[in-house]
Amino acid sequence: METTKKHTLFPNEQSVMSVDLHDEEKLIAKTIDKFIQEQVAPTITKLESYDYELAKKLFRDAGDLGLLGAEVPEEYGGMELGKKAAGLIAERIGYGASFSVSFNIHTGVGTLPYVYFGTPEQKEQYLPKLVSGEWVGAYALTEPNAGSDALASETSAVLDEQSGEWVLNGEKQWITNAHIASVFVVFAKTDSGITAFIVERSMPGVSIGLEEKKMGIKGSSTATLILDNVMLTTDQVLGQVGKGHSVALNILNLARLKLAFANVGTAKQALSLTVNYGKERKQFNQELVQFTMIQEKLANMTLAIFASECAAYATANRLDNLHTNFSKQEDLLGHLSNYAIDCSINKVYASEALDFVVDEAVQIHGGYGYMQEYEVERLYRDARINRLFEGTSEINRLTIAKSFLKLYRKDKSIIQLDEQQKQSGNLFVHNSRNLLNMILKAFSNECDVRQQDQEIQRMLADVIKEIYVMKCVQLTAQATKSNQGIKETMAGVLCEEGYLRVERNALAIISSVVSDEAEKQAVLDEIKGFALPVYSNLIAKKRKIAMEVISNNGYKK
Repeated sequence: METTKKHTLFPNEQSVMSVDLHDEEKLIAKTIDKFIQEQVAPTITKLESYDYELAKKLFRDAGDLGLLGAEVPEEYGGMELGKKAAGLIAERIGYGASFSVSFNIHTGVGTLPYVYFGTPEQKEQYLPKLVSGEWVGAYALTEPNAGSDALASETSAVLDEQSGEWVLNGEKQWITNAHIASVFVVFAKTDSGITAFIVERSMPGVSIGLEEKKMGIKGSSTATLILDNVMLTTDQVLGQVGKGHSVALNILNLARLKLAFANVGTAKQALSLTVNYGKERKQFNQELVQFTMIQEKLANMTLAIFASECAAYATANRLDNLHTNFSKQEDLLGHLSNYAIDCSINKVYASEALDFVVDEAVQIHGGYGYMQEYEVERLYRDARINRLFEGTSEINRLTIAKSFLKLYRKDKSIIQLDEQQKQSGNLFVHNSRNLLNMILKAFSNECDVRQQDQEIQRMLADVIKEIYVMKCVQLTAQATKSNQGIKETMAGVLCEEGYLRVERNALAIISSVVSDEAEKQAVLDEIKGFALPVYSNLIAKKRKIAMEVISNNGYKK
């Protein structure tokens, strides 16, 4: 367990990060599975036909089961279980098609702003309703001209001198839960800067546009929130006037982790569907799963899921430790932004892993995977949005690079290994971190990376992302008791392949940044001289992983 308050970029060897579930967590998982199978899955068609009353009922049912308040203090009706339990809930809800999008928006950006930034009165007024499912929450940040540049808001809030009330005008675009939400967290520009406001659906001047016609996630409501001279009291300000950027960015970071968990759940669903199809479908008098190229695909799908799962649970553990170390809200918020890197890494990795998994699922299904009667067709369409919302993959990569460099300038030891860690660690991980140090040295000798092209920042982000995930899978394999052998095999494959990706990016960065040819050649020669393990038989290892997932009819923790 990470007991120090000092921030480190990568999880360390003292971190206990197991994906094994305790009895209480197993009970939560079973409860959600039953809820999805009995109440959500049979209603997907109705949800995709915009049955708003049904959607609201599902939220009330989820509230009755205690699923909406995992991160809410008990005094406001929540369960205060922490980030790991909230992640488990998001993962299992990930089997619930587009309802999972509505659910995670509600429990994430629709609820957490009150938890972290609400006054006691605001918490008392809104959290019990959100936790019970009586009210559905939504988050209104995006505008027609403010997408990736989310704080470039044109929605305005002007304080009326006579009445002492705020007058809110503008439009917010692509608001999830728009037609079923009772309350919105709305961001608007004021004379003091961006400010967050609490806007109730029933307020005069609040209206909702038509449902957007989307490629996927059709069962979640997405529409424009229209604000026409909405009058708000000062009690409707969430956080401080002019400090809405702190609300927006901190909550978005946490939402990115929650999204990663949901992506893990959906990816597991896609893998299970594919394995079962591959056992039923025969070609050339042989089950599809017996063909070794199919097994290779199943193994790679499993590896992507395992890596995403390890990173998500590791990050959740780190955030739970942070909450323990800094119990005072003001201290916690002061350190929460340090974990923007962790959350962006998870968002990028898990969303791209899900895209890969569902694409391979369709490929293994062949022509049937393109047909709507097979569930993987919907999974394929639904998955695409995950690389767009909560910050595009490109924006998150820039966040990773810029946030890392900000932390690194303050404390260069955030990426260092002590001697004990060097001796006990994986050489692929160790040398990946050496490559990161060589990149940083090249930057310091040549120029400030902030002046570099975005391609360089993107490659730096991918190096950091790979090392982070490699550390997570390595530590998880060591800490996990169930199926430890296969997890160690998967960790080994991921570290070996991860190193090759880090090396490729490092070579590209150094070749682009270092201008002196002799110096460049010396650095490249040093990289070639790294002491590395003998590369293993990845084909054999992946067949072993494939046979495990085939025998289990899908992914097994």
